[in-house]
Amino acid sequence: MADQTQHPVLLFDGVCNLCNASVQWILLRDKHGIFRFASLQSEQGQALLQQFGLDTETFNSVVLVDNGQLFTQSDAVLQIASQLGLPWSAARVFRILPKGLRNAVYDWVARNRYRWFGRQEQCMLPRPEWKGRFIG
Repeated sequence: MADQTQHPVLLFDGVCNLCNASVQWILLRDKHGIFRFASLQSEQGQALLQQFGLDTETFNSVVLVDNGQLFTQSDAVLQIASQLGLPWSAARVFRILPKGLRNAVYDWVARNRYRWFGRQEQCMLPRPEWKGRFIG
């Protein structure tokens, strides 16, 4: 996965409607094509999870690998926003909140995401113009 050294790689739950909508939201705002994407369920996603010693069966967090550094939960969300430019990068201000509080909110949404937003039977297929942004 040589691409991960040049671009941050975002791993997401490929069957989660909220996660898929979030990926599409990022794609629309990532004007410079910074991010690459893979579902947590994909071969590439599983390999990255294993590389960082993370659970390969429970998908409770978005995972961002950026310059060899791992970000999960609220840290991943804030790291992503910080790279999207203004106004989204202003979300960095939320880093002043205790990480435990930020992650508690993140975990609450993650626990309820299927109930609130639903799920798909299979991972989403990206639009043709976005296909090159997905690894694997």
